[in-house]
Amino acid sequence: MGLIREPKNVDFTVIDKPWTEEERKEFSAYIKMRKEQQKKKVKKITPHKEVAS
Repeated sequence: MGLIREPKNVDFTVIDKPWTEEERKEFSAYIKMRKEQQKKKVKKITPHKEVAS
């Protein structure tokens, strides 16, 4: 990821507004869903036993 520079004579400002209770619940539900999806994607690799000849 590269560095993003502000253009000359332009200022970027961020206004932080508090989340409503409904927005928090929606976000929490989304995070929970994504964690469950990630658990399903991750598969443990088991080492194969070598057969002695």
